[in-house]
Amino acid sequence: MVKKILKWLGVLVVLVLVVGGSFVACQVMAYDKSVSKVYDIPPPKLERSTDPAVIARGKHLAESVAGCGIKDCHGGDLSAGRTIDVGPVATFAASNITPAGRVAQYSDGELARLILHGIKKDGHPVQFMPIQEFNWLPDDDVIAIISYVRSVPPVDKSTQDTHVKWFGKVLDRLDKFPLDVARRVDHEHRPTVPSPAPTAAYGSFVGRLCLGCHGEHLSGGPIPGAPPSIPIPKNITPHETGIKDYTFEDFNKLLETGIRKNGQKLDPFMPYEALAKMDETERRALWTYLRSVEPRPFGGR
Repeated sequence: MVKKILKWLGVLVVLVLVVGGSFVACQVMAYDKSVSKVYDIPPPKLERSTDPAVIARGKHLAESVAGCGIKDCHGGDLSAGRTIDVGPVATFAASNITPAGRVAQYSDGELARLILHGIKKDGHPVQFMPIQEFNWLPDDDVIAIISYVRSVPPVDKSTQDTHVKWFGKVLDRLDKFPLDVARRVDHEHRPTVPSPAPTAAYGSFVGRLCLGCHGEHLSGGPIPGAPPSIPIPKNITPHETGIKDYTFEDFNKLLETGIRKNGQKLDPFMPYEALAKMDETERRALWTYLRSVEPRPFGGR
């Protein structure tokens, strides 16, 4: 009897492994096929400006709302920040986007297409670059970012490529960890964005910067597949497990200093250096938006 039970248990284990392996293989193949796609999207007819005011606007956006200049992205000098090892998911490495890097091979229109659609010069989709967080920016702001990127000093620095592992590919296909960005973009329609103002409507666009870590509902919880070295994002909804007891002054101090209301410092993984460079309108808009979302208990992502 015991031998018969062990035999059937063995069969069951084999069956689970076969089915599970087939599922993983299908998801990996689907991911590889998707990122091999060549998109037929023409570059927008946008060109850089040499106007100092436009370049200054681009610098502000790159260092704040777009998050390009943070240490975990392209870095303060845009020559590429630190490489991030996310365990079994992927190894992420941003490119050198100074005039000495790959960006020099792009036309202004191709660079605009990368920002708006997540499509590289060769038509293939970029991986991991979180364009969904800032591709809502209007044309004037896209031009400003391009103008700033073209204006920075060249830095001769070689960089690695992002490497997505099989587990990361599966998580992407299950919509748990978006890495294949272009297939999630509506390439036919761009959102109508209100003019910058301290409103929840404008803040909902600024707040896209938060979704990748805190989740679509902003209630935090473990990032699927992330190793223990990646901190667990907090709840930033107006729930008692979130920021219900925060005032704008508390929130503003958090953005300025990286210190919570209880005196604890934010984990360095949190890109508060970008948040600290938001202007008054962007901060007020983000605050108003976060106070307007549904209060959810911690962990609902």
